[in-house]
Amino acid sequence: MRLTVRGTGTAVLGLLMLGVGLWWRYAGMTAFGLALVALVIASIVSVLVASPLSVTRTVRPRTVPRLARCNGRLELSATGRWPVALDAVDMVAGAPSAVDVPLLKPGVVEAVDYAIPTERRGVFDVGPLTLRRKGLAGLAQARTVLGEVVQVRVVPRVLPVRGLPSGARRGQVGADERVERGGTDLVGLREYVPGDDLRRLHWATSARTGTLMIREDADPARPHLAVLLDDNAASYAEPQRFEEAVEVAASLVTSALEQGHPVRLLTSSGGTSLEETQDSAPILAALADLELQDTDGRPTVPVRDLDVVAVVSGTTVPALVLEAGRAAFGTVLVVGEKRPVGAAGSVLVISGAKAEDLVDSWNAVVAR
Repeated sequence: MRLTVRGTGTAVLGLLMLGVGLWWRYAGMTAFGLALVALVIASIVSVLVASPLSVTRTVRPRTVPRLARCNGRLELSATGRWPVALDAVDMVAGAPSAVDVPLLKPGVVEAVDYAIPTERRGVFDVGPLTLRRKGLAGLAQARTVLGEVVQVRVVPRVLPVRGLPSGARRGQVGADERVERGGTDLVGLREYVPGDDLRRLHWATSARTGTLMIREDADPARPHLAVLLDDNAASYAEPQRFEEAVEVAASLVTSALEQGHPVRLLTSSGGTSLEETQDSAPILAALADLELQDTDGRPTVPVRDLDVVAVVSGTTVPALVLEAGRAAFGTVLVVGEKRPVGAAGSVLVISGAKAEDLVDSWNAVVAR
């Protein structure tokens, strides 16, 4: 418990008036000073003997797309005989956020909802919650800290992408061979690349050629998508453009996986290289934690993923354009000034100021 600034001023003024009134024998001043001191004491007592409180705080949802709604909820009740006035402050990502709490009436449960900002992608803490119980006339207050801290993960938004261009799955050798496998014809064979599933090795051809060969039995109409996200800080004029780029990458990845296409996500710094065939959650989690880097790496997309390559950047980086040009279908999506769809050699170049602009252009020009 402590006095507020108003309470401290009232106590000092009351004591001064009381002292001066007694010294100069001014009965009116003495009485007024005594009344102010009594008011401060009454405020302190009202805090010390205030009604017990029951407080519950929940945060939902714990994982939320950027700019989507995330709420904190306080449920409070006072079990005594007198109303209780409270101020509440919740810490969100290290910054205080005030919560407007109505006057608590005895025996009544008050539910208070408040918005938790989701403008920034990433993982941040919510809590602890601080409650300040105000005494009579706001002259004294008691402070209680509820120490529970929960984490909220803000993942990139996923915008609707209609699809990918038709695939051109390419086996390096043996494309003319057709081998029965459980009633499904083999589309082709290619050389083993580190990371391939060894269960897909074609032992007969491997023994005959002396080179490990992988069965290429994917549907040619379902291309592999490799998304190369430029996370070099020098590529973006402002941080917000990187947020848009991340959401373009998340949208392409999620749409491809929903349609049954294998996906690989890489970053230009080389810090991220994820392959997924079913669930977008691990890739979205990685994108949620991704930050700009000062390094200027140039990773190489694995040969087995050179079907559809989408480079997402804040500028047209020549080295990344060349990387997209290695693919059967390569495109570069640039977050910047919106321009007509163009080309750099065999690579399609799409520009837009927002993630929505880039996705709309992709749907109009690329998707089939």
